[in-house]
Amino acid sequence: MSDHVSPDTLGIIAGNRSLPLMLARQARAMGVKRLVAVAFDNETSTELASLVDEIVWLKVGQLDKLIEAFTSRSVKQCVMVGQIAPSNLFNLRPDLRAMKLLLRLKEKNAHTIFGAIGDELRSDGVKLISAMPWLIPLMPGPGIRIGAKLSPELAADVDFGYRIAKEVSRLEIGQLVVVKGGTVLAVEGFEGTDKCLTRGGELAGKEGGAVAVKVAKEGHDMRFDIPCIGGRTLEICAKHGVSVLATEAGKTLFLDQPELEKLCQKHKLTLLTLPQ
Repeated sequence: MSDHVSPDTLGIIAGNRSLPLMLARQARAMGVKRLVAVAFDNETSTELASLVDEIVWLKVGQLDKLIEAFTSRSVKQCVMVGQIAPSNLFNLRPDLRAMKLLLRLKEKNAHTIFGAIGDELRSDGVKLISAMPWLIPLMPGPGIRIGAKLSPELAADVDFGYRIAKEVSRLEIGQLVVVKGGTVLAVEGFEGTDKCLTRGGELAGKEGGAVAVKVAKEGHDMRFDIPCIGGRTLEICAKHGVSVLATEAGKTLFLDQPELEKLCQKHKLTLLTLPQ
């Protein structure tokens, strides 16, 4: 398991959607004996409670209670999985500890905030580690294609979109672009993946045919941001005229691949992985 030894006890800082559930099942299957989760009201799936030994429900921004949930239960290592809606990070009502953390940051984005939370955890004896050792079995390699073979025009747009997405991610603007016919239609910013797909697809016109490319940035910190593709993402593509979604192999999780295959067939979408 990479350079990590599977701990007997693992903490989970659990965001939304299905990734925290997948992580809990995988960690248990790979030898973690005790799972302690911190979950967030109106974000985390209540199903997680049945997969862990203990769960503590908090509001986003209660940093002191989050750390105390682990330290009081002798949790020495934790992972952060699942999204916290970006708007919730900035609409949070921080406790005193979170407020001090935010005031220290010159740049406030998901990476700087979560990185600073990792520093706060470490100062209290809890190490924030990557969840990747437990999730690598669920991560497709290069050359995976679900759905129809690409036309030369769509393949050219995938290549173009990949170049643009890597540059945009290098500038720390976002990790997703939507293109069509060699034109950039949308670049992910603060609004997040779903709204970027919606905006880009709508700009493609009634005939659709947009191509979306999602990448991981250089030096991407997998401790608190693992790119994922799930059914909801494909439904948004289908609704708004995005025909192709390409991701980086070995850096993007496919959540529930059988469901993704059904959706690609139903909506005539193509989902593929690109070599790094």
